[in-house]
Amino acid sequence: MTNKTRRARLSAPQALALVAVLMGTPAMAQSLYDEASYRPLTADNKAFRAGDVLTIQVVENATAVASADSGSHRKNSAGLELFRDTNSKYRREIGLSATGDFDGGGRTARTGKLVTQMSVTVTEVLPNGDLRVSGEQSLVINQERQQIRVSGQVRPQDITDGNVVLSSRLADASIDYAGDGTLTDSQRMPWWQRVRSWFGL
Repeated sequence: MTNKTRRARLSAPQALALVAVLMGTPAMAQSLYDEASYRPLTADNKAFRAGDVLTIQVVENATAVASADSGSHRKNSAGLELFRDTNSKYRREIGLSATGDFDGGGRTARTGKLVTQMSVTVTEVLPNGDLRVSGEQSLVINQERQQIRVSGQVRPQDITDGNVVLSSRLADASIDYAGDGTLTDSQRMPWWQRVRSWFGL
């Protein structure tokens, strides 16, 4: 009897602890699982919800060419012949001719290449599952400020396992690159040269 009573007394705390665990399990599971943020352990480390960060590999080439050509050709001639008669050997011809040519043209060409890597943030998940992303990067090197802004729409299948997407895969892409500093100022046309260009000089 003593052994049975002892075993019964020892099992009571265990039973209470078991009941407490069973009652607390649903609450704990409910607090740990969030459908919006749940990600399986075997899932790739890719951005898929608002607030996630992914890397954009920017490789862009831009070429702009503008040309204008104009030309004119004029030729004027006049002749005067003085003679006594058709058989006269004293015949004198006076001729005058003028020819004018104008050929004018202009051509401007500008090429640019931008290669960089930057991080952007998912700002919105669209109904079709695509991600709207936006990001900005600012660098200051030798008093030269370079600023890059990137925004666009990304398909999840275009994101690599390393959480990287090429800029060529961005839909509705907007890539803005601007510089401010001594180097940028040196590339601008001087005011006097702009005046000459305006007057066609």
